[in-house]
Amino acid sequence: MALDLSTLPALADEYATRSPQDILSLALEHYAPTVAISFSGAEDVVLIDMASKLGGRFEVFSLDTGRLHSETYRFIDRVANRYGIDIRVMFPQAEAVEKLVAAKGLFSFYKDGHKECCGIRKVEPLMRALGPLSAWITGQRRDQSPGTRAAVPVVQLDRTFGTPDRPLVKFNPLSAWSSRQVWDYIRANDVPYNELHERGFISIGCEPCTRPTLPGQHERAGRWWWEEETKKECGLHAGNVA
Repeated sequence: MALDLSTLPALADEYATRSPQDILSLALEHYAPTVAISFSGAEDVVLIDMASKLGGRFEVFSLDTGRLHSETYRFIDRVANRYGIDIRVMFPQAEAVEKLVAAKGLFSFYKDGHKECCGIRKVEPLMRALGPLSAWITGQRRDQSPGTRAAVPVVQLDRTFGTPDRPLVKFNPLSAWSSRQVWDYIRANDVPYNELHERGFISIGCEPCTRPTLPGQHERAGRWWWEEETKKECGLHAGNVA
């Protein structure tokens, strides 16, 4: 049975110090099979590994913007094979991409900012992926992005993509974890990861918008590096921004 939405703030407080596995169990117990893990990076595979070991029913989807690194495509395939799961790959609407490219070229985001391109290549496909779901699970962490994710709760009502007629619950089991905890888990459990991490990439997005970070830089510094540091979100988690 789905959770009482009015209890979500209290549950967020209650589960704030619980393990990611406890939070995942809560999601799977109340929302399987209409719950999915959003998969793109290292945190998300940690969640897939945990959920697989818990034995619950869940879906996995990933957004293919058409601009990903070849290493990322291989990573998606390795994860699907490792866990024996079907990953639903969501693509942008071809007509919308063609219209943007015809009007502004292939690299308009360097001049106009990334939001328009991300809206077409990421946000709209995400909306379609979430359409049949009652809940989704993300790998967001509070320390990932300055100014945008510092208050991410472990469970929340998704007011960005849910509607009054079709409420959507969002679980963020790793919100209290650090990058070190994520990578400690990956190494201890032999979890697959994107080979770009071995070349200085920490936060990995589209190829034209991602670069390696330098020692001492924040992990999101390699994303949309030409834009203001503290507001680096593509729109998938816009509700986090105050």
